[in-house]
Amino acid sequence: MSIEIRVVDDPAQACADALSDAVATGENVVLTGGSTPRHAYELAATGRPQDWRGAKLWFSDDRCVAPTDDLSNFKLVKEALLDPLERADVDVGFCRRILGERGHLQGAIEYERELEHVGGGPGAIRFELVLLGVGSDGHICSMFPGQESLSERSRMAVGVPEAGLEPFVPRVTLSFLALSRAKRVLVLATGASKADPIAAAFADDAPHTTDVPASLLSEHVEEIVLLLDEAAAARL
Repeated sequence: MSIEIRVVDDPAQACADALSDAVATGENVVLTGGSTPRHAYELAATGRPQDWRGAKLWFSDDRCVAPTDDLSNFKLVKEALLDPLERADVDVGFCRRILGERGHLQGAIEYERELEHVGGGPGAIRFELVLLGVGSDGHICSMFPGQESLSERSRMAVGVPEAGLEPFVPRVTLSFLALSRAKRVLVLATGASKADPIAAAFADDAPHTTDVPASLLSEHVEEIVLLLDEAAAARL
């Protein structure tokens, strides 16, 4: 297991480049929600659109809302990445969204079936890159402190009946089992508000605890890259 810390002036651009490199391999890539990833998607779509031709895209998690809802991670990715790529005449291979509108239980079942179908069997899928953020409480994907999702080891996707932070709507999330299928996990964080959760999860003396879900990532993933600005890295 390795953790690489990269502190850069423009994390969104560095993230956009990493994503473009990953999708250009033709392998599976996992996207996430959030304002900083959104800017990275915009930069990737306008800067290196041809790299995304035939891309195979998945989601780390999503809320159980309609895909047109403002809370939907899919809507964010569609607006920031998929629509600009379409305008550039670039067709992605597929973008498997989470069917959150079917509820957290059924949505998780159907997402896992898709992972198994594309991967060629239960647990067989591999991801070239998984992009994640870290919440103010240290959560990753939609795995929140102290929740049952953190102990799931047999399913790739699970339903979350209530989020640990607002908005308190049900969600579907990849599990640590799914994250363990990643060649590399890229954690993107910017701003002073992320300094504490980043330190709690990734500082040299940070304990591995379910109180900080991101701290458990290194138990399941071989290669982790932290992509940070100076503010987010201030306490490392």
